[in-house]
Amino acid sequence: MARDKDDRWNRGREVMDDVYGEGFSATYYPVERPQPYHRETVEHLFGDVWSRPGLPVRDRRLLVIGATAALGRADLVRIQALGALRNGELTPGELREGVLQLAYYTGWGNATAVDRGIEEAIADHEKEEAE
Repeated sequence: MARDKDDRWNRGREVMDDVYGEGFSATYYPVERPQPYHRETVEHLFGDVWSRPGLPVRDRRLLVIGATAALGRADLVRIQALGALRNGELTPGELREGVLQLAYYTGWGNATAVDRGIEEAIADHEKEEAE
């Protein structure tokens, strides 16, 4: 049983790193005694949901960007946008176009937050590329 738990944990961390970039899981969810919320995030959300064959990661990411945009969560949009840039799933131009599209569905105030998250992700990605 412990091996199954370790396999699910490791699989979830691999998928998380595929989604957000190498080392992301180690930064946010260290292996040492994870809390229940962390374990469910890694094992279920990433190991089971993000890894399902029904949608590619890019499409899942677009859905998450839309959902987090509706919440006005620039911090979560930034994480998704940076993952998309790192993986070559979306360009800065496509992300910026998405902000305008979302503005009409999530409200202008939420789009302002989304724009901030997108621009921060683009700036972060440009710094990474320059290193």
